[in-house]
Order: sequence, then structure tokens, then C-alpha cells
Amino acid sequence: MSKPQKLSFAILGTGALGGLYGALLARVGQDVHFLVRSDYEQVRSAGLKIESPIADFEIPVQAHDSVHSMPQVDVAIVAWKTTANSALKTALTKILKPEGVVLVLQNGLHVEADSAAVVGAKNVLGGCCFLCSNKVGPGHIHHLDYGAIVFGEYAESRAGKVTPRMERLTEVFRYAEIDMTPSENLTLVRWKKLVWNIPFNGLSVVLGASTDKIMRNPATRKLAEDLMWDVVHAAKACGTEINSSHVEKMLEATAKMLPYDSSMFLDYKAKRPIEVESIFGNPLRAALAMNFPPAKIEMLYHQLRYLDQANRNS
Repeated sequence: MSKPQKLSFAILGTGALGGLYGALLARVGQDVHFLVRSDYEQVRSAGLKIESPIADFEIPVQAHDSVHSMPQVDVAIVAWKTTANSALKTALTKILKPEGVVLVLQNGLHVEADSAAVVGAKNVLGGCCFLCSNKVGPGHIHHLDYGAIVFGEYAESRAGKVTPRMERLTEVFRYAEIDMTPSENLTLVRWKKLVWNIPFNGLSVVLGASTDKIMRNPATRKLAEDLMWDVVHAAKACGTEINSSHVEKMLEATAKMLPYDSSMFLDYKAKRPIEVESIFGNPLRAALAMNFPPAKIEMLYHQLRYLDQANRNS
């Protein structure tokens, strides 16, 4: 593969996801700037340490502890949790070039709306990451498995096709050994990711269990499958058809997955806010608006709201 054009990137959120993808892009010569919070001094002085099936490497990076020291970039990658989106207006206004784009790599439904409110829908792309990765120490990311990104245009006027800028980004990411796939239907991509995210992020918190424990127990495996079907039916009520084979595919993939604590479970254990509204509240409200009550999702949503509030107040 020939070397693609050089782009400038801002990574908003140098965690298990943003740190991994940003480091891989920097490793092949892309101009990548990282917004780093709690471990800024470590990353500034020692860079990032990546353990991954792709490669184990350490790399010095351009670290920033504030968006005000970051240059304007071609692509701003929103990789922090949706619970931090109140900072988007300041960040995107400062760092995005007039012709730049925002790539939202966050979990949930309608999560691109916050970025679109700042820069306009036509300047926003959204993507879902199918990734098992954890931040295990300051500046230290352990990528266990998977790693694919499926992404598409957010604006209705641009949906339904793979645009030239999507093709350019795909070329850059693939050169960095990131499995990037463009999609003509971002809404379908998001609902399909929720088929996994809703049961395994939610149940991991409610049950205090990793993916392997959920899958090994017949009762909790059945509960995970029931939640998956709730998502499929909610998506259909909202006008998005998911092939029934996708449920079995997700169950099989999770059963084969290395034991994994979901990002929501890790946030909960660390007493950080969890993404209840973007992953559970938004799809629930979308389904209810179409007169479909996804009962199991609704029950899980209210459990998680209680647990999140109690956890942060403790």
C-alpha cells in the first residue's frame, strides 16, 4: 500500500480508544495531537506505551493538557465519553480548521448531535468501534482483541453514499493498520453496535460481571440474548432493519472473546459517570416515540440510572 497523504488529527480523549488509534496513526507519520488529562505529565515526558496484537511499541507524542495549546487540525476525533460532551463547544471551536471534519467515535445513539450543534451536521462523521482495549496505567494502553471501525456520514444530505473524504480517511487508517470500513448507513451501524453495547455494558454493571461470566451462565446469557432482541425490535420500530443473524453473530463473537470488563464496568468501578443516556436513554426514547416499549431495555435503563447516581454520591 502506498503512503497516503498526511493529515493533522486532534485526539479528544487519550484513553483506551483514542490513545490506541491515535498512537497507531502517529506511528506511520500522521500529525497527531493528543488532549491528555490525568496523566498529562507522564505522556508528555514518556509518550504512549501500546501493547496490541498489531504491535507492541512505545512512541513519543504531541501531548496537550488544554485545547488552547493545540493547533487547528484537519480531523478532530471525539474519543472521550459522552459524559464529557459539555466541553465540545470550546474544543471544536478552537481546534477545527474551517474545512475540517469531526469524527465521533462514541458509544450510543444520536451521539453526533452534540458535535453537529457546534460545527454543523455536514462537517460530522460518526463511527462505531468494535474494540477490546483498556487503559491499564498512565500512558499505557493494553489492546486485547478486535479493533475495527465502521463509520459514515452524519448529515442526511450526505447519507446513503461513501463520500471522497470517507475514502481518504479509510486509506489513512488502513495504512496505520486500523481496520476502517466506510458505511452508507450510519444509523444502521449505530443500532447494530447497540445490539452488543446495551446487554454487555449494562449487565456488566448490574451484575458486576465480565463478558465471559455473563456468557458462561445460562441465565445471564439468556438475559443478554433477550436484550439483544429488544434492541433489534426497537431499531425496526424506528425504521432500521437488522438481520436476525446479527444476534447470533454477536453471541458467538462474545463467547470467543477474551475475558473482558466493559468500559462502562471500569468507569463504574472507578466511580466515574457512566454513559446511561447515550447508550440506553436515547434508544429507549426513540423506540417509545414510535410506540414500541422495549421493556427489558427500559428496566435496565432505570437500574443503571439509580446505580450511577448512588455510585457517584457514595
